[in-house]
This record gives sequence, C-alpha cells and structure tokens, in this order.
Amino acid sequence: MSATIDLTASAMSLREALLARRFTASDLLEASLARIDALNPGLNAIIAQDRDLARAAARESDRRIVSGAARPLEGLPVTIKDAFDVAGLPSSGGLPAYRERIPAEDATAVARLRAAGVVIIGKSNVPVFSGDFQSYNPAHGVTNNPWDAACSPGGSSGGATTAVATGMCAFELGSDLGGSIRWPAHASGVFGLKTSWGLVSTWGAIPPPPERRTLRNADLLVAGPITRAAGDLDMILPVLAGPRDATTPGPALTPPRRETAQGLRVALWAEDPFAPVDREVSDAVREAARQLQVGGATIDETARPSLRFAEAFEVYALLNHAVVAYGLPPKIRARIQAQASGFSPNDLSHQSLQARGARMTPDLYQQLSQRRLALKRRWASFFARYDVLLCPPAPVAAIPHDHAPDIHARRLSVNGEPRPYLDFLLWASLATGADLPALSAPVRLSQAGLPLGVQVIAAAGEDRMAIAVGAMLERSGAGYRTPPGTRSIS
Repeated sequence: MSATIDLTASAMSLREALLARRFTASDLLEASLARIDALNPGLNAIIAQDRDLARAAARESDRRIVSGAARPLEGLPVTIKDAFDVAGLPSSGGLPAYRERIPAEDATAVARLRAAGVVIIGKSNVPVFSGDFQSYNPAHGVTNNPWDAACSPGGSSGGATTAVATGMCAFELGSDLGGSIRWPAHASGVFGLKTSWGLVSTWGAIPPPPERRTLRNADLLVAGPITRAAGDLDMILPVLAGPRDATTPGPALTPPRRETAQGLRVALWAEDPFAPVDREVSDAVREAARQLQVGGATIDETARPSLRFAEAFEVYALLNHAVVAYGLPPKIRARIQAQASGFSPNDLSHQSLQARGARMTPDLYQQLSQRRLALKRRWASFFARYDVLLCPPAPVAAIPHDHAPDIHARRLSVNGEPRPYLDFLLWASLATGADLPALSAPVRLSQAGLPLGVQVIAAAGEDRMAIAVGAMLERSGAGYRTPPGTRSIS
C-alpha cells in the first residue's frame, strides 16, 4: 500500500487522494475489506459481498484515473442498502423469501452511482421490507450500533449508517419513507439526507415488492446519501438526481440561499406536546440552534408553519401505511384492513392509522391529496419567511434491541415515561408528508455516549440549503465523530 489511508475521512478527501494518486482505488478497496473483516463480525452491517467484482471495478477505476478519465465518484468503495437492487448481488429487502434473489439490473440510483465510478462492495442490512426502526431480519440477523452493541443503529437504513460510521465504506445509499435515513443517521452519528420527493428515482427499491413496481416513485418514498461529512452530500447528490433513465442529466439543484450562518433565518421547534421528545434530544436541537446563532443566525423559537402537527401527522401516516400495506402479503394486508372498522375516523392512535391506511380507498386518497396540497402551501409560505426549520430527528437516542413480535406493544422511554414505539414516525412526518428535504446532522453525544442529532428541514427542492446548514454546524464543532470501538482499527 502506497500510503496510510484514513478510512473515516470524508468521501471528498478520499476522492482527492485518489486523484492525486497518493494511493490507488485498489489500495483503498483492500483497506476497506480489511476493515470489514475486522469490524463486521461484531456489527453485522454488511450482509452480502462480491469481492472479485469489487476488485475488478477498482482496477478499472485505477486505469481511468491514470488515463485522466476519472468520473465524479471514481474509485470510492460503497455499500448499498439491501432495499435496492444491485445487479449480480443478493437483493432480499430483508425478506427471507428473497434471500437468494439476484437481480439482473441495478436500481436506478445504483446505476447512477455505478456510472459515476463507485466500487460496489456489497449490501447493508435492513429490517423485513424496510418496515421497522431497527435493522434485523430472519434472513440476515441483527445489526448492532457501533457506539453500543447493546443498542440498535436504527432502521431501516441501520446497516448503512453503521457501515458509514465505522469507515467500512466511503458513503452509502439509503431510502426514507418513515425516517429510515434520518433516524439511523441520528442514532449512529452520521449525516443522512432525506431528499425532496421525486428528486431521486426510487425504481428498483423495496418497498414496493419487485413484482409490483411502477415507474412513478411511490408516494412519500425517497432515496438519499448517507455520509460522514456534509460536503460529501453535495458531491453525491448531483449524481443521484434524475429520472429512471440513468443517462439523462439530473435536474438543476437550487443553490443554497446562504453559505454561512450570518443572516440565516432559523425557526426552532425543539419539542411539542403532540410529539414528546427526550430532553437530551431536544437539548441537542437547541445546541445546534445556539451554534448557528453564534455564527450570526437569527433564531425564532416560536415560529411554526400554520398547520396543526396532529393533522400533518394524520395525513402522512395514512399514506405511509397505505404504501407499506400495498406490498404486504395479501393475508397480512387483509388482517390489518379488517381492524379498520373498529376505529373512529378521529382516532389518531398508531393502530387506527395503520388499519385505516391499509384500507385506502380512491375517495380517501383524493381527500388526502387535497389536504397535502394545502399543507404544502402552508410550508411554502413559512419558508418565504425562514430559511430552515430545526427539529428533532426522532424522539430518543439509540435504543436497546427490542424484537418483541407485536410492534404496537413495544415502548420507547421518553424522559422516563413510556411512549408508543411508532412515535418514531411523528417528527419524520413533517418533512415527508409535505415532500420536503430534511437532513439529519450529528451534533454531540449524550451522557451515555450515544450520538444526538438535529433534523434540518428546508423548502421544497432546496436540498442544498439543508446541506449547507449541516456544513455550518460542522464548521462550528458539531459533526461526525469516530465510534470508540473503531478508533484502533487501521
């Protein structure tokens, strides 16, 4: 190996070193594989690999770099969330029935990354059908949090955030329907971008199941990058953006309104009676606001979009549960639908919303679509006055493993009080229901030594504004930290 390689450096730094030929793509890949061998047995983040194909791709990257034909992400070793199809690799979506399924075609976002020169190492673990907030399944087992193996890294992109946090890959591709990028990024201490809906094609992702795919992106579902640095998101996003035709250039990404905190207009929504938050989480959100204020931002702690949190959540949750139910086995879907008649339309419990969403009718869908349009207009008016909104990514920090079979019987501990497990959806719903971009950025550690982050929501289509605020926080001392168990691994 021609140089010592810091595998927890940013993807941008690794790319610069590759182009400067301080080490080769093959060197970088072998270092990454050695790190996987050292760390993955205890973490179970990466659940499928093809090292021969990866080595061949790295050699091709070296040839391109030497010839001056390097592509935008040339030679960077990546893993891909197992929700996405990767040609030639097992792509199960966490479903035992798909454990041996090997697609012949990449998901669109994967194809875009491959065309940009990445070296695909393998797949990262997910829950069954990406339908849980912890990453475990009968096909591939349990993924552990790199900060505390007794805890989950979150889900559904938990294998992805673990791989990034530990330097087993340069970055990852995740998906987000109910916080599936933002919550595990918060729990694992990395950056995760929920993109504006429609910016990145989700064709080739599960859900829906492979046999029920449509060319149109599923409602609410997005794909986005997971990284160790805010700048990496800016490097990767132009590659990912665009329709299913991977040869078509992506849309022009709106430049951020501001590059520094000076004059930044920030709304702070650190807690809400409808969505209780553990004190350490809300304090981290306030700390992010304080850091921006020191840089010259104006913080408004009373500003809110002109909407009711409960209504925004109801609209989102019904659609979310409809999307999930669409791909469930018919017997399971019918069992959930049958429960709907026992709930009032005014019942906002998670069980009620799940059952009513699973029984989605055309009339209800049309009503929800109209309500969503009204919510989007209110958000647009809000972002005419504010540049970003800071709020919690989730109600708690990383949680202990809890695989109780009844998801509705599980509980979170929020300030010592039990809360429903599906409260993970509450703070995720604000951005997702309105198709807004939202960044989960690491801020600091809890008293127990677990990562705490902030969710940065920006106006529709202004993904780079959310990224820019993540970069501001990074410059002020927040950002990625190397998990303690990985610091001695070379």
